[in-house]
Amino acid sequence: MTKKFIVVAGNIGVGKSTLVDLLCSRLGFQPFYEPVTENPYLADFYRQMESWSFHSQVFFLAHRLQLHQDVLRFPSSSIQDRSIYEDAEVFARNLFLQGHMSQRDFETYSTLYHSVTGMLPPPDLVIYLKANEDTLLKRISMRGREYERKISREYLSQLNGLYTQWIDDFTLCPVLTVPADNLDYVAQARHLELVAQKVEQKLTGKDEVVFSDLEVNGFK
Repeated sequence: MTKKFIVVAGNIGVGKSTLVDLLCSRLGFQPFYEPVTENPYLADFYRQMESWSFHSQVFFLAHRLQLHQDVLRFPSSSIQDRSIYEDAEVFARNLFLQGHMSQRDFETYSTLYHSVTGMLPPPDLVIYLKANEDTLLKRISMRGREYERKISREYLSQLNGLYTQWIDDFTLCPVLTVPADNLDYVAQARHLELVAQKVEQKLTGKDEVVFSDLEVNGFK
């Protein structure tokens, strides 16, 4: 297989990083994770979202662009945890819809985003992990991150709706939708193998219809 670039996308707590780890080990790919650089605008953003949402999102966009470029320059196949597309199509759009970003700022941000991504080679495959709010809340609680304790069901539901819209309209590369509610690729080796096989089929252009419980539940 020639060099491939995969993105794992999905809502907060759905299990993106874990799948990146396991798939990279299974396929021999290099993992690339979300930037750990602290956003210098976050304190201002949480104090006054309407004034600082634009600055914060531009910072995230710049770092996501750098990560995308790092992946493209890497000499062998890789898998990225979350994409540059989600920052704009899901998280920035949600700030706008919730009234935390003005229309003027959102239009400027969107113009910048489309100009940047229009010059970027897209991934070879997007793996979209899809889960309902109950699953997300359970997994967020299990990993026990203090800053995630205040995430509400309503917020996750809003993001899920925007993820659905984004995936439905996304045409830059093939998308593999993985229903993650009943998927446990940590404890069930069979589940990981099924995902890995589907990924390989998508990347090589070979796909086979095999009926199973996961297929019936929306794995496509």
